[in-house]
Amino acid sequence: MQDASSSPLVIGIDVGGTKTHLRALTGADLVADHVRSSSGWRPHEAAAAARWLTALVHEALPPGTRPAALAVGGHACETPRQCAGIAAALRELLDVPVQVVGDAELLVPAAGLDKGVGLVAGTGSVAVGRQPDGSPVQVGGWGAVLGDEGGAAGLVREAARAVWAAHDRGEAPDALATGLVAAFEVAEVPALGAALEGASDVSAEWGRHAPVLFAAADAGSRLAADVIADGGRALAGLVVRLAARGLAVDDVVVAGGTILSQPRLYDAFAAALAEAVPGARPQPLRLPPVEGAVALARSVL
Repeated sequence: MQDASSSPLVIGIDVGGTKTHLRALTGADLVADHVRSSSGWRPHEAAAAARWLTALVHEALPPGTRPAALAVGGHACETPRQCAGIAAALRELLDVPVQVVGDAELLVPAAGLDKGVGLVAGTGSVAVGRQPDGSPVQVGGWGAVLGDEGGAAGLVREAARAVWAAHDRGEAPDALATGLVAAFEVAEVPALGAALEGASDVSAEWGRHAPVLFAAADAGSRLAADVIADGGRALAGLVVRLAARGLAVDDVVVAGGTILSQPRLYDAFAAALAEAVPGARPQPLRLPPVEGAVALARSVL
């Protein structure tokens, strides 16, 4: 067991769509820094999610250690009721203070801020914040078929729509059209529809082709540049929705592999945000989101 005279052991866990990152510290001393696959994470089943997290804690911690507090940012933990259910089940298993939030809510504390907006544009897109009374608010994040504008999969969907519209206008295929045709391994633009509809995992299978869009823009495709600009405006629109609901949007912490690896998209978002919400300050997250989970764990001690 942990020595009671030492600093309390806190654990932060960032459960992403693909990988999970656990970090445990006593004071400033790192006890565990553990990364594994998120396979088996079932956030819509509170008991199963709690068992999965408990097994992860036991797997990552040195023998004989016990946490004093735990915080989790969970992928697809979409409502306060859902997160509270997982937290309650975890408290039953670990008998320590626990906080569970959606994974996007880790961004603001990871940046060292007390309030603001967390915006993610990776495979999908979502923005989160908290009302003055502390109630969480999430906008976006509705999946690639219906939403996720500005995320990788949503950008590919809109790129295909732009290419189809150009085809209907009788325009010759440009760099975006030829890139998508090659990426989806079809013979011509009209066949893209069946290829997209045939995906078994829409977000992953569409999203992995997003680099084609940015390469086409670099090659001079006007269609690609317009899709990226629209994606940036859509991401800024998520912040606008939060502002309209009375949330503090002065600081916008940005994360996600797509927006942080593609300067064209980040610049389009920043420009659109400056126009729509002039006082908002976007900033890329420079630390791993798990740091936000550690900060939340310390806050519940």
